[in-house]
Amino acid sequence: MSVAKVSEIIASSTTSFDDAVAKGIEKASKTLKGITGAWIADQKVTVTDGKIDEYRVVMRVTFVLHE
Repeated sequence: MSVAKVSEIIASSTTSFDDAVAKGIEKASKTLKGITGAWIADQKVTVTDGKIDEYRVVMRVTFVLHE
């Protein structure tokens, strides 16, 4: 039997939502071992002078706990 845990993280990118997700998973993988999936709980952008300057995602990352 395996047990999983969910951790919420926020990641950002100046390029795109997809890039923010990729960066978030990459960074989380450095400290969370056994990541099996993630889902996007929220997305937002920050705007300066009428232009998007940052894409942000709130992710819930699932990882399996080792015995």
